[in-house]
Amino acid sequence: MDIVQGLLDRIEAGSVASLVAFLKGLDGDGRRAVARHLPGHLSERRSGGFEAEQRIRELAPLYRLAGAACLGGAEQVAAWLNRRELSWVEPKADAVRVMSVLGDRPLEWRRDLAVRLVRRLREPPAGSTWWRAESLRAWDLAAALVIETGVEPPENDAFVSGWVLRTAERYWRNGGTPLLADDRLLDHMLPRLFQAAGVVEGLIWGAGRQDGLTIIGELVALSRTGRVPRQVLLDGCLSRFLTGGGAAEVAPFVELWRELKPETAEIAVTDFVRVLPSASSPVVQLALDELHRAESAGALETELFAEAVQALAYRPEKKNMTAAVKWIAGAPPARGGAAAAALAPMFDVDTPSLRERAVRLAVKLAPHTAEPDKEAIREAAARLPADLRERLAAAFGGVAEAEPEPVAAAAPTAMVPPALPPPIVTVPELAAGLGERLWPEDPARIERILSGLVELTHEDRDAVVAGLQTWWRANWRHPFEASVYAYGIAGFDEDIRLLLSRCALAVVSPADSRELTALLEANDHWPSSEPAPQRFVQRRFREVISLFERAETVPVLLATPTAPTGHVDAATLVARMERLGGAEPLEYDFLQALLRLPRKIDPALVARAERLPSEAGRRLAACLRDGGLPDPAVTWEVGAFNRPAYYDQSLQEAHARLAPPEGLPGPIAELWTLAPETGYPAFSRNTVWWPPIMPSHREALAAHLLECLPASGEVGAVPALAHNDGPAGIATASTIVIAMNHPTPARRGLATDTILTLAAHGELPAADLGRAVGHMVRGGQVKLNRITGVLAEVTEAGAHAEMWTALTQAVPPLLPAPGEKARAGLGELLKTAVRAAVLAGARDDIPGLAELAARKGSSLVIHEARRLHEAIS
Repeated sequence: MDIVQGLLDRIEAGSVASLVAFLKGLDGDGRRAVARHLPGHLSERRSGGFEAEQRIRELAPLYRLAGAACLGGAEQVAAWLNRRELSWVEPKADAVRVMSVLGDRPLEWRRDLAVRLVRRLREPPAGSTWWRAESLRAWDLAAALVIETGVEPPENDAFVSGWVLRTAERYWRNGGTPLLADDRLLDHMLPRLFQAAGVVEGLIWGAGRQDGLTIIGELVALSRTGRVPRQVLLDGCLSRFLTGGGAAEVAPFVELWRELKPETAEIAVTDFVRVLPSASSPVVQLALDELHRAESAGALETELFAEAVQALAYRPEKKNMTAAVKWIAGAPPARGGAAAAALAPMFDVDTPSLRERAVRLAVKLAPHTAEPDKEAIREAAARLPADLRERLAAAFGGVAEAEPEPVAAAAPTAMVPPALPPPIVTVPELAAGLGERLWPEDPARIERILSGLVELTHEDRDAVVAGLQTWWRANWRHPFEASVYAYGIAGFDEDIRLLLSRCALAVVSPADSRELTALLEANDHWPSSEPAPQRFVQRRFREVISLFERAETVPVLLATPTAPTGHVDAATLVARMERLGGAEPLEYDFLQALLRLPRKIDPALVARAERLPSEAGRRLAACLRDGGLPDPAVTWEVGAFNRPAYYDQSLQEAHARLAPPEGLPGPIAELWTLAPETGYPAFSRNTVWWPPIMPSHREALAAHLLECLPASGEVGAVPALAHNDGPAGIATASTIVIAMNHPTPARRGLATDTILTLAAHGELPAADLGRAVGHMVRGGQVKLNRITGVLAEVTEAGAHAEMWTALTQAVPPLLPAPGEKARAGLGELLKTAVRAAVLAGARDDIPGLAELAARKGSSLVIHEARRLHEAIS
């Protein structure tokens, strides 16, 4: 029997035992013959399409064995074992199998392979610790070779994190049984644990279980027996602290240090002082605890004490500044005086109570403070308010008042929307577009593909059918089974990407498309839960499907956008209607085109449109004469709505209502009818489609977004409000406020961009924005401490005049009544109001502000109320 064919037959049979026996019986010539043929065979088989690739996956364990046994060089074997199509194997069983055919290779060759496999390891994908452990692929084989050959593994964080994940997994599977004492990789791993990336979660995995055994816990236990050198662990922790990293990255090492319970003599005082300026919060707290212990034992010199409090004083966290003040205050006067310069940075903080405490302490320590430190305090004191500045001057000598910094006001900068992609003009371009991954969903890309499909099909349907054969075979079942799509895959009648795919199916195989459409229409399913804008989009795509299923075509779609905003140029629309001649267009395509007309229309186009011979031409001419479609009436309210008990509802919610003008076509009247309802809130994850539906009717778009965004959190469509046209009022403002309240800072940034762009265009409804903030914060729909960050950012970015207008409306309803506790974030809001007032040169009156400023107290709210009252009086 031919050796290569015999090998392939055994691979195809799927028997590992038979293949291993065959491989072990091969001589050198037989292995070389297999090595020459095997890579080419696998590449040829992969070209057989989806089913061939699936079969390769099933046979991957056997292909791996054949390559490991027969390929010659260690690099060849390493590359073979790392081929992506052969990676989907159970890694532990695969390691045992592959090791069984490598035993006759020379020791140095196996060591070389081990090193190469370790170097090729990559971090498992992000996710839970269990998922990452389950996703380890090549680690087990690399580790088995390292253990068997005794080779020193090369530096690779993925090898270290793989060991951590596998060890944590073994704890889990073995009920918390100690493992590390006999682990043959422990000595290799130990010094690398403290610097490798990707190890953090695994080190403490299992802490919540009943047995509670973790790698950290066992390392502590082994340090007590001497199996793990205690000093190695302490030094490793310190090196990690000095390296830095976020709180989550250092948390296991902080825990390890605390569990080791170092003696006072083991505390590296100098290193802990050195980490204070930049370390994450857990390390700073540990350093403070250890430095206090060292100080109690007399091991913290005055010079290091002064350096430590100075580092704390310059950190941005108020709690660390407070800790520095408390530490200095608790020291003997001579020692405190040596660190008095650390109080100077606190004169600039915006927490009045902390600033006043620092001033009192500085005055107390003045007799014990050296002259250079006194000069630092006098310099910082120049920026203090007059009363505090005078108290310091009495203790430290004359303090000159600092010259006020000149106010520099920026100008807001507008975002620029991305350009439209070029139109599709060839069938290969169309096939490529349909084959692209259309996620995240981009309406402009999908509109481009739909337009190309319609125009090219009208020009030469047979050419389109021929050009889409590969796409058809790759994306639809053969033989076709409509029930699989109608019942087995959700969204075939609603998801826009799937509707686009159905449009193409209706061209390539109209009979299959008709069968699927009939089954979907007959299927007894709930009516669409999507709001009116999304239903409008769906109907436009369905009418194209129906057109192709009837074996009909149109030369052009009227509503394909000509601008990134979704607008259709009026002259282009008239030209498209001329291409139709006397034929009537698709109804929803025609209505969508009317909705996309700009608000400014050249009167000369009316005469040209009046010459169109179709009924739709007469409707278009009338619309152009009227300057486009009229806006719906928009009203706004804030009130309580009865929601399900488990829905996270506010005390009150802001909603807009829409009422269409008389005489609009039914679908547009439906689109412009909106009233809030009790029960489940409106919801959609497809709002990205809504801005280009009505780019000239901003308030109508905002009203629909306002109804859905609180429940979905999908604020990606909000920036389009800045580029769309039409009135901008309370609905637009309220929608922006919802985006300002998003829990994710990056998503709140979309609100920032929207405000700045509207301000740059002179279209920001600033008073309405302030009104919405005041009412929606009072009603509990949005959190003030999220809102204030956006308001502060846009104030500094140039929208200060607009923000002052907004804040004059927002502040009064949020001021606390006598005896009422100030709401969280009010102090920051007032601070932003001070900045906006100064930049705008405002002189105004805010109801209730003078009364608040006159109250006693040193809270941030009272302090900023006084500053604001002084700034605008």
